[in-house]
Amino acid sequence: MAARFKYIIIGSGMMGAAAARHLSKWTDGVALIGPGEPDDYQRHDGVFASHYDEARITRTIDQDPVWARLANRSIERYGEISSESGIDFYSEVGCLMVGPGRAGQPSYVGRVLDAAGRLGVETETLGHDALSKRFSYFAFQDGAEGVWEEKRAGHINPRRLVKAQCLLAERQGATLIAETVSAVSQDGAIVTVTTAEGRSYTADKVLVAAGGFSINEALVGARLDLSVYARTIAFYEVGEGAMEELKAMPSLIWKWNEEDDGIYLLPPVRYRDGKTYVKIGGDPDDLLLPSEPEIRDWFKSGGRETTRRHLTDVMERLMPRLDLSRSSMAACVTSFTPNNYPAIAMTASDRIGVLTGGCGAAAKSSDEIGRLGAELIFHGSIIDDGYPVDFHAEYR
Repeated sequence: MAARFKYIIIGSGMMGAAAARHLSKWTDGVALIGPGEPDDYQRHDGVFASHYDEARITRTIDQDPVWARLANRSIERYGEISSESGIDFYSEVGCLMVGPGRAGQPSYVGRVLDAAGRLGVETETLGHDALSKRFSYFAFQDGAEGVWEEKRAGHINPRRLVKAQCLLAERQGATLIAETVSAVSQDGAIVTVTTAEGRSYTADKVLVAAGGFSINEALVGARLDLSVYARTIAFYEVGEGAMEELKAMPSLIWKWNEEDDGIYLLPPVRYRDGKTYVKIGGDPDDLLLPSEPEIRDWFKSGGRETTRRHLTDVMERLMPRLDLSRSSMAACVTSFTPNNYPAIAMTASDRIGVLTGGCGAAAKSSDEIGRLGAELIFHGSIIDDGYPVDFHAEYR
């Protein structure tokens, strides 16, 4: 007989693990189903997750008030999650946002400052000379201007955050099942979840939190309107000789002009191979992945060499004194909904919900997004009235 639960959450990434932690506080009978990280990406035939990393930028300032609230509510709980789990995942090293100096017209720096003002975030504005003096390892363009957010900003370790969320969920009574879900079906009041390992589990309600893999129609009964894009990130090994200069380096978002999207950069972080890397991301173009098999193949590919070359060119301008000879790259994805907010909604069934669509901004905000997903599946709708959007899901 299939194991029986009240609630099953599919996907043990940042959103799904957060949802499991919150939901298991309110009720028993919770299961979280999702595979672990594969040892060999190239030979792995299953699904992947974008939290397979050691550093993601976190900050309170966001030009969109909805994303700002999602971030701030999550950041407020970092200490609680870390303290209760005993797992440290947050480094408050600050976040520096740099762009062309304001010249009377709408600008990136101006929008960041406006957002900080609306949110009441304490920041410091730095001109080019001040940037060069305080952050001498960077070589910003002439006339650059920066916004320095020192507190409640820096980076989180997504692997360790997921580990902490899962540990707390299990401690609260949730069942963790390391399997890959292949299908979800409903028969009356019972929802059945089938895994690639050949097992079945039943529940009263199911929440699909499978990231970009949520486009699999077998999970939600229809094709979600979710655009999944391939992303390449590059890593540059930092030797011991450079660590002294870079020991106080913050997270960085840099736009060298108003037209381009720019890049994000993480300070030196030690990875699982024992080496320390600076990580940069910011694809110069978009590569759409229309189907689940293409997403799997993309993760196995390890990324695009053209993007790594672009990012190396950026690094040569930005950090000209850093040795860039020891580099590598990795593949991940970002998933965008039509309205650029997470999809947190019931499907055509009142027993199957969806929680997906990080829109390239969800890592720092994942705990609050997961909490809203837990509200959805527990109450049948989001009861928090603090958001001016309905987080609806659309289908193709």
